[in-house]
Amino acid sequence: MKMFTKMGVSTRETPYEVAQDSEVVITMLPSSSHVMDVYTGTNGLLRGENAIRPALLIDSSTIDPQTTRKISLAVSNCKLKEMRENWEKPVMLDAPVSGGVLAAEAGTLTFMVGGPEDAYLAARPILESMGRTSIYCGGSGNGSAAKICNNLAMAVSMLGTSEALALGQSLGISASTLTEVLNTSSGRCWSSDKYNPVPGVMKGVPSSRDYNGGFASKLMAKDLNLAAASAEEVGHKIPLISKAQEIYKKMCEDGHETKDFSCVFRHFYNGKDEV
Repeated sequence: MKMFTKMGVSTRETPYEVAQDSEVVITMLPSSSHVMDVYTGTNGLLRGENAIRPALLIDSSTIDPQTTRKISLAVSNCKLKEMRENWEKPVMLDAPVSGGVLAAEAGTLTFMVGGPEDAYLAARPILESMGRTSIYCGGSGNGSAAKICNNLAMAVSMLGTSEALALGQSLGISASTLTEVLNTSSGRCWSSDKYNPVPGVMKGVPSSRDYNGGFASKLMAKDLNLAAASAEEVGHKIPLISKAQEIYKKMCEDGHETKDFSCVFRHFYNGKDEV
């Protein structure tokens, strides 16, 4: 808050006070419990009130769809303090993002959005001022569901890429050579050509700075837990989620929880830096 105040940005002490002075509120928080507290806690955006000022509330946290839908219902049960044209009551959108710190800094994030479609259309200019792409995924909670599925695929592809590159090193192929093969062959993926996990192969990614910055392993572990819980709820088989959970849990237990999730190459597969 001090940093933003120095930049001339108006700040408030609590979420409730923010809601009193805002027509649109955007939240992005680490977990479901944080989102519940910010929305429905003692000093939350809603704070048990029957009428609120914001017409549009956008949550870009990565949380479970069930919590998203619960909060969306609480928002829809409120009234607007000031009626707006074609807007009878407040609306919540779940709009988690993909792209990580690099895309956030570059303004190229992808937003996956759940909620009423008319609210999405109204919010799209706001979302696309922060990112390059926004995709409407359907009703409330569908944005959260899309993000969980995306991060599951991201975790599995990072593990597969790291395993392949570490195996290649053991078989005598340099990581840079094997990366070139992967990226011009059917093994190409985001983890190989945009976010390579081998230190020394690619500039500007976490592996090039000792895995600092980026997407923390503890957050990947959290997202895999969300995926597992959601899969269990609908009775879906999850062999790859279970294995990825096991690996990232060990990564956190071994003290690497704050390192970027691509550090699995070094700390689980014992891969070597590219000299």
